[in-house]
Amino acid sequence: MAPMQIRFFFCSTAAIFLLSSVCSLAIATQDQEKPSLASLLEETVTFPTKEVKVIVHRTQFPASFKTPEHTHKGPGPRYVIKGTVKITEGGKTHTYQAGQAFWESGHPMTLENIGAEEAEVVGFELIPIE
Repeated sequence: MAPMQIRFFFCSTAAIFLLSSVCSLAIATQDQEKPSLASLLEETVTFPTKEVKVIVHRTQFPASFKTPEHTHKGPGPRYVIKGTVKITEGGKTHTYQAGQAFWESGHPMTLENIGAEEAEVVGFELIPIE
């Protein structure tokens, strides 16, 4: 085989291999199950400062546990991982269960685990930096 034919053969083989690889990848991607996206909470927030410190915490509440009235340093979303909790804040009471999110404003509030089992909540505190 002449050098020109060898080069053509090599380039053609490489191109066919590359094209078949890309096609295989595209087919594999189409066959994959797509992720599911659900919006849990949407809140418009105005902060008194430009920067905030973010603290993410996970709290486990025993069955029938109720916090005293308290405040956190900053507002933020909370997500119930497990159980059912009753939140009283600003004179209003709401119940949230596993898979639900709520916004805590930073005002005085109580949380009560109203389920028979432990409740677990992940909180994101957005603390203004002064």
